[in-house]
Amino acid sequence: MLKYANPTNFLTLAAKLLPWLGAATAALFAFGLYLGFFVAPADAVQGEIFRIMYIHVPAAWLAMLGYVAMAGSALGTLVWRHPLADVAQKAAAPLGAAFTFVCLVTGSLWGKPTWGTWWVWDPRLTSVLVLFIMYLGLIALWQTIEDPGRAARAAAILTLVGIVNIPIIKFSVDWNSLHQGESVFRAGGSTIYPTMLWPLLVMAVAFTLLFVTLLIMSMRNEILRRRVRRLSLLAADLAR
Repeated sequence: MLKYANPTNFLTLAAKLLPWLGAATAALFAFGLYLGFFVAPADAVQGEIFRIMYIHVPAAWLAMLGYVAMAGSALGTLVWRHPLADVAQKAAAPLGAAFTFVCLVTGSLWGKPTWGTWWVWDPRLTSVLVLFIMYLGLIALWQTIEDPGRAARAAAILTLVGIVNIPIIKFSVDWNSLHQGESVFRAGGSTIYPTMLWPLLVMAVAFTLLFVTLLIMSMRNEILRRRVRRLSLLAADLAR
């Protein structure tokens, strides 16, 4: 797989993978939504509103996974000088921000009938909002610094500093939080009924495949954008 660290080889691999990833993502979304909205029974307490879980929970998972992926890419930039690390880091930031936004919006929609309010300054909600702001800050940083190398190093440092927020989000439900605690991966097994759990797991895989698909597409576009930039700079130098 080391040969795919070369941008040209990566573009070749992306061209082969994207059609299959797109088809698998669409199929899993269709299957997961069918299970979640037509097969899974209504919740005994929350009724039909609980079905927003099939969007909210996977979006929350991808919000954190996106940042962890960025942190791994940041290490690749600063430590191993991987040629595609900063490309992956830049490509993942808007995706992570989008999933975090979906998480916040669906959480508010779920919270209104459940808690009686759209928003509370709860430890889980607040830490996820901080994550969203961090994503926006990193996107702004990439746009502010014109040189890709300098932007990558600055963004990598900021990303690694911000990684401390991920365990805060993870364990914030234990800090006098209104948010529901862990119910899927927990000691003693899941507390979710199987007919409700399986659609959630399918949707989690579908969201993950969507993230991977969009990440590869974004990385491909970033590689091509940088090549155009280099050609433009070269043409400008030759024109002098």
